[in-house]
Amino acid sequence: MKKLIIVLAFIITASLSKAQGTLAPGANQLNVGLGLSGWGIPVYVGFDHGFKSNVTLGGELSFRAFSDKVSGVSYRHSIVGLSGNGNYHFNEILDIDPEWDVYAGLNVGFYFWSSSKSYTGDGSSGLGLGAQVGGRYFFNSSTAINLEFGGGNSFSGGKIGITKKF
Repeated sequence: MKKLIIVLAFIITASLSKAQGTLAPGANQLNVGLGLSGWGIPVYVGFDHGFKSNVTLGGELSFRAFSDKVSGVSYRHSIVGLSGNGNYHFNEILDIDPEWDVYAGLNVGFYFWSSSKSYTGDGSSGLGLGAQVGGRYFFNSSTAINLEFGGGNSFSGGKIGITKKF
């Protein structure tokens, strides 16, 4: 019963809160969460800055680690990614409710990885170009859940996380 009351209070608070999805020019937000990848589960932290109306510029740092087995030998790998992105937010054009933020854009990134000493294959990706499309739902004026899908470079995939405006 106690859990039901907490869930209902959360739903009522979220529905009564006046949320605003698009990041205003000069404002900032922090994004943290988990990703989807064929090479481990990435953990990411990102930062977005409202550049001008409906346009944000940002950056992201990600880390993932995984193991694989080749010819009966286990190897441990880690991948670090650093990327920059630009997004256009469609709320104004599509007349979307303010608690939503729907966006798409491009990113450019660099990934480097390391592996067990006996594994040949440490290296870096070089600069790669990708694209993403995503959305956020704001529970209140500063906190949202986000979901994003990307493609175009070998490390793109999906992400889910939390956004906090400040």
